[in-house]
Amino acid sequence: MKRTLERAPSGFTDRQGSHVDSQSESESGLRTEEKATGRQGWFGETPLPQLRGTSQQELVQKGGWGEGQEQGGGCCSTWLSRAAPMGPEEGWYLLLCLALSRAATDPAERQWQAVDVVLDCFLVEEGRNPGGFAGSMNMVKALLVLRQVPVLDDGSLEGFTDFQGGTLAKDNPSITFEASVNLVQIPQAEALLHADCNGKEVTCEISYYFLQATEKAAWFITNVQVSGEGPNISMVMKTPRDAENGAVLHPTLNLPLSPHGTVQTAVELQVTTQTPSLSLLLGSSASLHCGFSMAPGLVLTSVEWRRQHKGSGQMVYRWTKGQQHAKREGATLEPEQLLLAGDASLTLPSLTLKDEGTYICQITTSLYQAQQNIHFHIQASPKVRLSLGNKAVPATLVCNIAGYYPLDMTVKWTREELGGAPVLVSGASFSGLRQSSDGTYSISSFLTAEPGPEGTTYTCQITHISLEQPLSVSTWIAPPEQETTFGVLFASGLFLLALLFLGLQR
Repeated sequence: MKRTLERAPSGFTDRQGSHVDSQSESESGLRTEEKATGRQGWFGETPLPQLRGTSQQELVQKGGWGEGQEQGGGCCSTWLSRAAPMGPEEGWYLLLCLALSRAATDPAERQWQAVDVVLDCFLVEEGRNPGGFAGSMNMVKALLVLRQVPVLDDGSLEGFTDFQGGTLAKDNPSITFEASVNLVQIPQAEALLHADCNGKEVTCEISYYFLQATEKAAWFITNVQVSGEGPNISMVMKTPRDAENGAVLHPTLNLPLSPHGTVQTAVELQVTTQTPSLSLLLGSSASLHCGFSMAPGLVLTSVEWRRQHKGSGQMVYRWTKGQQHAKREGATLEPEQLLLAGDASLTLPSLTLKDEGTYICQITTSLYQAQQNIHFHIQASPKVRLSLGNKAVPATLVCNIAGYYPLDMTVKWTREELGGAPVLVSGASFSGLRQSSDGTYSISSFLTAEPGPEGTTYTCQITHISLEQPLSVSTWIAPPEQETTFGVLFASGLFLLALLFLGLQR
């Protein structure tokens, strides 16, 4: 579903520009967000008041923005905002963070800025048939506002304003979730902002998250998917049920509304993947990305990687309280990155076809659980050999294609006479399909080659998903005259040798 963009009170401009994804937390191992609880600021895991007089190197060690981070790009129209008003103390620390961020990069490049990210979503509700029995699922339009998400700005965000709930048009969704992200990181938020510019679609689905807890609250889980290369993000959101005196309740959710008519929530756990779909060659190594961020107070209890393929599933890797269990030989993740940077990426060496399938990265904390799915495909490039099947006239050409995977593959024959253009040739036949012990396929294609008056070039062209471009092999078939002349001369030579031999016998 493509996002729909609304105009804020002061308007906005659809700006065009280049886009470069910011470096992921799994690559840098560094925190890149400003956390806040009330008016007490945080930088990484460090309270902002403790950062006064901190050097850049020390800031990097504390988990702030540091050296080696790539810069992102800005372009797209959406609801964006600057940081909310803050006191002198907090403002000083924000300026410090931005200054240190710029010091590690080219001053002409971009800086961090807090913006509102607004997504069109669907709220999934369980419908009920007459009589109270569970029925089909209802999809209700909703709006999700991620408040004050840090993104990199190249200047194109100038003039954008905060989301204003009171300015929603009458035809807008009746349910608006206003989510605070102060407790977690939202990685690659730029991909959400610039999806329209890049011709991608953002799909957002919100559903109830059922949790047995004594606390008076409601929980939701949001799954956001960006078409193409992702990222995909899952977020667990908490909404308090306690209503202040005189607070209005939402008519269907029965949750308190803010003065602007929004349901206020806070993201307490997010799990993301930058590789929702991945294809690699047989025998290579794979890194399946899975990152997470959780609110202070939550404890990571386990990380599980499972694989599902053709109706069956199996455990691949499990980490729990410092213990690692690899069910697939060689499967590893980095415990230090897991605990310090929220990086649960899985490494698989020496890929075989048995590694293909859908991988599920499941993050379990002391309160919540969320996961991401990665569709993983193995490919093997074909090896092609063209040979002459016989020496008869006309000759039979054999194009042998071996060691490819997956099965889908096309073979095209062309014929090109001297000074002419290639012409498609039909009438090729095929051998039976063969499968080797490693699971790859092989097949042979046969074609009767009619030689032209001046010789002809025949080409066997293979198209396969593992190839960036078609693979071609060619051979030249001599004209009939040359073959006939050669045959006559060869026969005459044999006749003369026979006469000479008989003369010597006498």
